[in-house]
Amino acid sequence: MDEVKKIVGNIRKGNIAPIYLLTGEEPFYIDKISEFIEKNVLSEEERGFNQMVLYGRDISVDDIVGNAKRYPMMAERQVVIIKEAQHLSRTIENLVSYASNPQPSTVLVICYKYNKLDKRKKLYKAINKTGVIFESKKLYENKVADWIKTVLKSRGYDITFKAANLLVEFLGTDLGKIDKELEKLCLVVPKGIQITPEAIEENIGISKDFNNFELKKAIGERDVVKATRIINYFAQNPKDNPFVLTVTLLYSFFNQLLNYHGLNDHSPKSVSSALGIRPYFVEEIQIAARNYPMRRVSAIISELRELDVKSKGVGASISHQDLLKELVVKIFR
Repeated sequence: MDEVKKIVGNIRKGNIAPIYLLTGEEPFYIDKISEFIEKNVLSEEERGFNQMVLYGRDISVDDIVGNAKRYPMMAERQVVIIKEAQHLSRTIENLVSYASNPQPSTVLVICYKYNKLDKRKKLYKAINKTGVIFESKKLYENKVADWIKTVLKSRGYDITFKAANLLVEFLGTDLGKIDKELEKLCLVVPKGIQITPEAIEENIGISKDFNNFELKKAIGERDVVKATRIINYFAQNPKDNPFVLTVTLLYSFFNQLLNYHGLNDHSPKSVSSALGIRPYFVEEIQIAARNYPMRRVSAIISELRELDVKSKGVGASISHQDLLKELVVKIFR
C-alpha cells in the first residue's frame, strides 16, 4: 500500500512517468492505480481527444505503439491505457523497442493482471529504466484482516478483529470484492463508530453466529451442540454456505493442528510464527490440540479429503445436507 501511495503522490505532484507497468496476481491495486491515472492525469476537456482505453484481447503490440506515438491534441500529453494486457503475453516482448525510447508526451499504462512479466526479459528491464513498475502481490489470508482494518482506518472507521475475520471467512481474499462490501458499510455506519459483527450481519447479510469461523471454533472446542446448530443452518442455506468452503477451511484448520503437534516449541510466539497465524488464533489452536491428538487429526484430514471428493459427485451423488451431517459425525466420533 505504501508503494501505491508513492505512485499516486508522484502523479499528484506532476512527476508522471511515460510508462507504467502494473502487474501481478492481485488485480485490486492494478485497477486502483489505472483508474487514478484515467481520472487525474488529464483534465475533463483534454480526455475527449487525448485519452483512450484499449483491451489486450482486441489489439496487437503494433496497435499499442501506433497509438502511443501519436501526438496529443491541444494538450501537454495523452494517456493510453492497455487493460487485460496479459492477453498479449506471447507478443508483448515486441514492445521493447518503444519502451526503450518512449514518447515523452504519452503516458502508457499497461495493466498486466494475474501474472507478471519475466524480470529477465528485455521489456521488463527497459520499462524499469524509463518508467515505473508496480507488482501487485496476492495477500496471504492471514494478512487480509489487517488490510481491512487499514483500509477502514484510512476512511475514518474502526472494526473489531472478529468482524474483520468474519468478512475474510465469508468473502475470501478477493480485495476488490471485500472493498465493495466495505464501501456499503461506510455508507450506513456513522464515522467514528466501531464496525462489529452485528453491523456486518445487519448490513451485509453474513450471520455472526452461523458461519465457518464459528463452526471451526466449535469443532476445536468439541462443542457438538453448537457445531450441529451451525451445520443445520448451513443445510437450510446452501447457497450462502457452499460445502466446498466449509471443507476447505476445516482441512486447512486440521493441517495447522497437525503442524502444531509436530512443533517442539508451543509458546504463542513460536506457534504464531511457525503456523503463519496471528497470535489471536494461537489459543484456539492450543485448545483444539488438547481435544484432537495427532493420530486423530491425521484420520480427520483423510476423512475430509474423502468428503471433498464426494462433494464433487465422485462415486456417489450426496446432498448438501447429508454431506454436512457426515462431516460432523466423522469429526466428533
